Amino acid sequence: MTNQNRPIEQLPCIEAPDDIEAAYAFCEQSGFGDGLPIIPPTVERVERMLMFCDRPRNEPIMTVAPGYGEATPLRIAANAVMAGCRPEYFPIVMLSMEAMGDEAYNLYGVQATTHPCTPLIIVNGPVGRELEINSGYRAFGAGPRSNASIGRAVHLCLLNIGGAKPGAGDMATAGTPAKYSYCAAENEAESPWEPFNIEEGFPPGSTTVTVVAAEGPHNVNDHESTSAEGILKTMAGTVAITGSNNAHHEARPVIALCPEHAATIAGSGFSKARVKEYLYEHARIPLSKFSTENVERRLRKKFPERYANASPDALVPMAKQPEDYIVIVVGGTGKHSAFIPTFGSHRPVTRALKHMDGRLVKSIQDLRGGR
Repeated sequence: MTNQNRPIEQLPCIEAPDDIEAAYAFCEQSGFGDGLPIIPPTVERVERMLMFCDRPRNEPIMTVAPGYGEATPLRIAANAVMAGCRPEYFPIVMLSMEAMGDEAYNLYGVQATTHPCTPLIIVNGPVGRELEINSGYRAFGAGPRSNASIGRAVHLCLLNIGGAKPGAGDMATAGTPAKYSYCAAENEAESPWEPFNIEEGFPPGSTTVTVVAAEGPHNVNDHESTSAEGILKTMAGTVAITGSNNAHHEARPVIALCPEHAATIAGSGFSKARVKEYLYEHARIPLSKFSTENVERRLRKKFPERYANASPDALVPMAKQPEDYIVIVVGGTGKHSAFIPTFGSHRPVTRALKHMDGRLVKSIQDLRGGR
């Protein structure tokens, strides 16, 4: 048997107590963890997690900036156990980590920036539904074990494997509570349009994760508008803010429409493409609204072809082209949508889940059947 698949007990392990409170104190003293209680990652628990892994357990799937620790399935599994994941969640955790290893994601920049961004994980497809990843009421909030533990597992990997400790690797000025966990599924059942992963070119029936370096969601309250133009006017006014990174970078802002707003917009005859065109045209800020220093030292220098000789009335779009907007449907009943500002100096990455020759869904069913 090669080292890549040796039993965990034959590999170097740290002796630590299995008692929950003692393990919590041990992690706190050792610099592991995110400040919340953890499940001790014993050999038995990690082995159960690795039942859902079809890769060599000690072969890195990516390296995690800023410390560039090797993210092997074994290390990822230990963090998934600590986060409280069920074993069947593990392929989604691994796929999220793999996506962040893509150069376009710019993980080093995301990890080390002073900006309060963190990986937002968006899940599409049938495995997300099978795992009951929440897409409805309070999808971005506390509650479902799936959302909470998958998002937390990814963030623990960034912390424990990547070394993104506050003030020494993670330099976020004030940070964000989304750094604990930030994971939701798209509410495909109540979306009037094709799901985000199909829009991105993945085949129907595929399960994907998309990782976006994002701030926390900003509520968009519109209970009165009865047309697409009305709702999108409100949304555009929320998106167009001078302090957002989206004004200064070639970014992909996220628009998370609630089902009611999405239905009203689609009922007015708007496709997703038309939603993006409207936001591109209307979510704009005059140069005069920015400070003189930001205009001269950032906008004119970064985009000289647009603003080098532009007048104070020139409009700055929050996305550099309509296609840059990510439009998804998330949430339950209630006319509250969300604008999610993004980091800017990166591109979101989407990866499709390989179903392990059908074994993933079968194994989930076996586990729920008591096997």
